[in-house]
Parts: sequence; structure tokens; C-alpha cells
Amino acid sequence: MWIPVHIDENRPEPLYHQIESQLRGLILGGQLAEGTLLPSIREFAASLKCSVITVRRVYQDLENEGLLRTRQGTGTFVSRVDPEQRQGHRFERVVEAFEKAVETGLQLQCTPGEMEAILREVMDRQLAQREGDSR
Repeated sequence: MWIPVHIDENRPEPLYHQIESQLRGLILGGQLAEGTLLPSIREFAASLKCSVITVRRVYQDLENEGLLRTRQGTGTFVSRVDPEQRQGHRFERVVEAFEKAVETGLQLQCTPGEMEAILREVMDRQLAQREGDSR
């Protein structure tokens, strides 16, 4: 199974963190449903062109969080995620992104009004793009 995870070696975050956060987002966002069989560690590492150790760490971390479960000889599956956890994740990711954007704006000495205008512009552009994509 192909999992839509993309890594960028030029980003400052470690590869395992990039993979883990994207996979967590796919699970908590509902794109990977409960019971979905994930690729084996070797297959996933090969498709991402990264180390088996990296993918093993991601799977173990997500299993420790209760998002994955591994059955010996069968594979690794997506666990059930309760709606509260899913909702909390959605808000956490958006708040994180906004915090980074505000921090960047403040570092560049943008006013609150300028940042609000930028947010509206970006939101309008994204919504228009999604609307165009759905046609």
C-alpha cells in the first residue's frame, strides 16, 4: 500500500520526525482508517529511500501513542482513534501552524493588522484553489 508521506532532506527536522508527524496526521485526520494495513518497515523505508531504523522508530513511537498496533507475523495496522483525540489533533496542528506564522510575522515586524490581512488573503487563495480542484 502506498502511503502519501514525503520527506525533504533539506528541512531542518529529522527524517523520522517528518515521517512520524505526517503519518500521525493521516491517521488522526481520518485518511488512514482503523484496520488499515501499513507497509512493512522494509517496504516503507524502501519507498521513502530512508533507513529501516528510521521507519522502525516511527512505527514504535506511534504504537506507543496507541495509533498503531503490530501483530507478529501479520503486520502493522492503524488502531481505532476516538473522535475527541481526532478533534484535539486537528486543533493542535492548526494552532502550531498559526504560532509559527505569527512568530515569523513578528520577527519580520509585521503589525497584527498586516498579519490578519495576510491570513485572509492566504485563506481566500487556498479556498479558491480547493474549489477549482473539486470541479
